[in-house]
Amino acid sequence: MNSANDTVKEMIRAMSDHGWRITEQRKALAELFAKAEGYLSPKDVYDHMKLKYPGVSFDTVYRNLRLLHEMGVLEQFHLADGVKFRARCLTHHHHHLICIHCEKTYTFEFCPMKEVGRLPENFRILSHRFEIFGVCPECGAKGKVPAPDTEAQGPPSV
Repeated sequence: MNSANDTVKEMIRAMSDHGWRITEQRKALAELFAKAEGYLSPKDVYDHMKLKYPGVSFDTVYRNLRLLHEMGVLEQFHLADGVKFRARCLTHHHHHLICIHCEKTYTFEFCPMKEVGRLPENFRILSHRFEIFGVCPECGAKGKVPAPDTEAQGPPSV
């Protein structure tokens, strides 16, 4: 599993490889994601960053999140309460089970791409993600179960 220091180094390396100046704000952004245990919304990131950098704008934070996602160092998820991000695990390929209530994430190593049937001819897959949305055991024990018509439809739309 990635250590926080490895994650910070990978994020900074990606920024540098894409020609970004490595500023204290960008280091702080990398450290925030490296230490985060769950998902962070753009507002979460903005609120954290403005404590140390009062002049930072929400637009700048959001633009950096989007670009870091495009670089492949942040994963973007569409959850019930909006778009959220987290640092990508860069050490090995895996997929996720995500609780729609508490957003707890479980990783699993099985890759369903091996089971995918016919794909269009000559379609070259560059990457893929596979997420299963459901209810974790803790939320299930609290009775937080979705109505039958919402099951197997994926995350709530944003």
